[in-house]
This record gives sequence, structure tokens and C-alpha cells, in this order.
Amino acid sequence: MRSKEEILKAFNEAYATNNKEGMLDALNESNKNTLMETLKMEYVDMGKDFLTMKMTVSSDVHQPNGILHGGATAALCETVAGMASIFSVDTKTKEVKGIELSVNHLKSKEEGHVFATATAIHKGRTTHLWEVRVTDEEGALISLAKMTNIVLDKK
Repeated sequence: MRSKEEILKAFNEAYATNNKEGMLDALNESNKNTLMETLKMEYVDMGKDFLTMKMTVSSDVHQPNGILHGGATAALCETVAGMASIFSVDTKTKEVKGIELSVNHLKSKEEGHVFATATAIHKGRTTHLWEVRVTDEEGALISLAKMTNIVLDKK
């Protein structure tokens, strides 16, 4: 397994050549030994104004009655919106932290995959507000989230 520095270097090299697959590979490698790996989350698409993650829905992320747990959905939303904010700042001088997450669960899901796409509502100097739409394989809306991140100077 590569170090965080090596993964960041690989990401930056892919970014410099506009290699989306290389960037996604580096992001997914950074998920090793984290909550994202435990919950089977992976980055699957990105563009200038969005970032998308996929999460497998199985008994690993169910609540006791056999449907997707809202906490797993919230973790997915916070992860994708947090990383989207990180892409919007100079990480040499700034860091991003989540300060508020609101998730509305609109439809249940028992198995398969959900996809969380973060798009910016507001990207200011010190705060970012993201909308995260969680959909199923057919595009049906499962959950809708708003995530606020604060942008801080690195110490």
C-alpha cells in the first residue's frame, strides 16, 4: 500500500494531465483502512462541478429491518461533499471541515447500489454549501442532503 504522500503525488500527476481515471483511482486508494472502505464506498465520476460516489447496499449497511441505514447514507453524503470542497481550495494553505449535515430520506433501498452526487450551491472564501442527491441505479431519488463545510487556514 502506498503512503498518503505517494497517493497525493499520483493524484496530482493525474490532475495535471486531466486523467480522470487516474484521479479516481488515487481517490479510491486513499479510502483504504477507513470508514469509506468499511462501508464499500468508491468514487466513480467527477467533473468540473460535481463529484460522485457509489455505495453497495447490503446487510453491511442495513438497519435491523433490512433497509439502508440513514447513518450510512449520511456518511456517504458527508464524504462526497467534503472531498468536493477539498478540490475547491488550495490544500497547501487551506483545510476543509464539515460543520453541518442535513439529510432527508425519501425512499428506502434494500439491495444494489446508491450513487451520491455532490454539486455546489455556494463556494465562498470561508464556507461551502453542497447539495448531495442520492439515487438508485434507475435514478430514483433515495435521499437529499445539504452539507456545509468551513474552509480554514492550515496551522
